[in-house]
Amino acid sequence: QVQLVESGGGSVQPGGSLRLSCAASGSIFSINPMAWYRQAPGKQRELVASMTSGGSTNYADSVKGRFTISRDNAKNTVYLQMGSLKPEDTAVYYCNAHVVDSSYVSMIYWGKGTLVTVSS
Repeated sequence: QVQLVESGGGSVQPGGSLRLSCAASGSIFSINPMAWYRQAPGKQRELVASMTSGGSTNYADSVKGRFTISRDNAKNTVYLQMGSLKPEDTAVYYCNAHVVDSSYVSMIYWGKGTLVTVSS
């Protein structure tokens, strides 16, 4: 069984910064990719950013230049550095990981989510 635990959410004023973390634990062989999604009230969940184990990244147009995804493969941890935050970034942010476990079974896992609120 694999678990994803997010941390780092909270409330921030427009223009501020936050850093989210997501640590994967369990019987893990590999994780590729790891990603962050978000879901704002009344909207569908959307991809924010993803990163492969080799370092390739993909960002939603709405966050390009403001958010940076990174990961520590040795720690099975992915980070999302968020800057120049806007009220429209307010959402629950979810960690996502495509995991191959120690039995070589591939599954997609989600974290429980962490709330980010951007408001003055």
